[in-house]
Amino acid sequence: MKWFSFAALLLLLAACQQEQGRLPILGPRGGIKTRVIDGKMVTDSVYHEIPDFAFVDQDGDTVRSADFRGKIYVADFFFTTCPTICPKMTGEMKKLYEKFKGNPDVLFLSHSIDPKRDSVGRLNEYATDLGVAGQKQWRFITGDRKAIFDIGQNAYFVTAKEDSAEPGGILHSGAFVLIDPEMHIRGIYDGTKDEVVAEVSEAIALLRKEKK
Repeated sequence: MKWFSFAALLLLLAACQQEQGRLPILGPRGGIKTRVIDGKMVTDSVYHEIPDFAFVDQDGDTVRSADFRGKIYVADFFFTTCPTICPKMTGEMKKLYEKFKGNPDVLFLSHSIDPKRDSVGRLNEYATDLGVAGQKQWRFITGDRKAIFDIGQNAYFVTAKEDSAEPGGILHSGAFVLIDPEMHIRGIYDGTKDEVVAEVSEAIALLRKEKK
């Protein structure tokens, strides 16, 4: 359960620092790197980044990490037959999507953790039912289940695993994870809470100011 405690700590840290008007870079650091800027040697910390990935979206198109580099995006993990927290999460994510709809710098990425049932066709139906089909700003992706579980737990630091004791047979968190243009985690938010739309919107505004 170490990774779960770590994720909870990240969420608390993100909330505290956002209240101070700045967003932390979350996750373990991987040492330091040295580079030359304006003729001077500068040493920076190496921050955790979302690794390269390739999945398939609701339109059957390949979705790669390169599609998100240089953008701000919000990621979550769900499955279409989830009987518990997913409907609430999806509702809140749709509110966020509607708020930033048409903004090419803000994207949304929902990973299905039940690829056996969540085929491309099923995800397309799901997007259509939500009224968000035919666009590339909010992608619903599927793929190898082990790869999705791995990137969830070890890259985004969210809960995503099989658990026969859970409704639907899968245990996952309700986290919305905010990623910056350099693929760093800048916030983890509870996607089941009514206030999450305001919290994430404020955080996105802070990141957009950084980008200018």
